[in-house]
Amino acid sequence: MLVHRRKRPRYGVQTPLTSLIDIVFLLLIYFLLTTNFLTEEGIRVQLPQAVSTVQQEDQELIVTLSPEGDVYLGAKALSLEDLLVIVHQRLEADPQTAVVLKADRSLVLDRVVQVMDTIKAAGAARLRLATERPSP
Repeated sequence: MLVHRRKRPRYGVQTPLTSLIDIVFLLLIYFLLTTNFLTEEGIRVQLPQAVSTVQQEDQELIVTLSPEGDVYLGAKALSLEDLLVIVHQRLEADPQTAVVLKADRSLVLDRVVQVMDTIKAAGAARLRLATERPSP
């Protein structure tokens, strides 16, 4: 009687995945850290919340009202008279420009109305009040 040895199955070529997974995680961390999550920079205000918020994609001129009631165009602080002149000049160049007012929610309504009146007096036909969606 002949005894035959069982042949063990050979292992196939295996690729070490540990280093590949490390590289994928490093790339993921790199892209998460280098991605800019802020859409806009400037004066930090807490916008009022509205359920029917709609994203607008037109050319905009953004006027910001800080919690202290100061008026900013970009990062430049302005008086109401300067705001009137600058908005009027920008609207003469492009009358279709929409003016977006970002007013802090803690402001007194009287100050917001003053700035809105100044923007309307400068000739803005399209004035928008910026809001944000309430968090769930």
